[in-house]
Amino acid sequence: MNTYALTDSWTMTRRELAHWARQPVQVVVGLIFPVMLLLMFGYLVGGGRGVEGSYIDYLLPGMLALTMAFGLEATMIAVTQDLNKGVVDRFRSMPMTNGAVLVGRSVADMLQSAIVLIVLMGVGLALGWRAEGGPGAVLGALGLLLLFRFAMLWIGIHLALVAGKPELVQAVQILIWPVGFLSNALALSESMPGWLGTIVDWNPMSHTATAVRDLFAGGGTEHLAAAVIWPLVLLGVFFPLAVRRFARLSR
Repeated sequence: MNTYALTDSWTMTRRELAHWARQPVQVVVGLIFPVMLLLMFGYLVGGGRGVEGSYIDYLLPGMLALTMAFGLEATMIAVTQDLNKGVVDRFRSMPMTNGAVLVGRSVADMLQSAIVLIVLMGVGLALGWRAEGGPGAVLGALGLLLLFRFAMLWIGIHLALVAGKPELVQAVQILIWPVGFLSNALALSESMPGWLGTIVDWNPMSHTATAVRDLFAGGGTEHLAAAVIWPLVLLGVFFPLAVRRFARLSR
């Protein structure tokens, strides 16, 4: 990416961050919702059948991964609104790199995702969770979570561009929900029926959640490769699809 592309992308990122100041409620809700899920599953719904030790130690890494799969609506709606309101057309009339709008939006989303992870980990500490793997392992776990988020983000952007209208985004977003709940984020795959456990074990999010648990616990890293490869494969598929779709809509 050349200097002009970086400058244009940073300009679009600042535009998205300015929206945070004008719409703080949306940002706050984005932070509170995953905390509510953590508390709900940990104390109202949870139980961790078959989980050894404290359920919060199993649940928190799963909730971190689950949160990285959810909450894409804001980005998806923003992309479709820019297209439908002619914002992209106005930017296109300027000497701006094609695709900087998408890059700026994705950077802003990643910043918010990092904040959400920090908030959730803070709540986890208050609930008794502890990371035994040390600072390096914690940073590695955060890296895996953000990599997974980045892959899910570009899947969401592509789906938003395909949907084309903000009112269709919610229907498209429902397609992402099975990725989250058909995983081992909340329960062991061994506690599920055999056919369902097989699906759960193949879910990319399950690999991320398991690798994060291992890193937090200071254990093995046998799931680390899969937790890196799966998001990279998804990025390799959906990033070019999203960029190509956006380029076609921009003509």
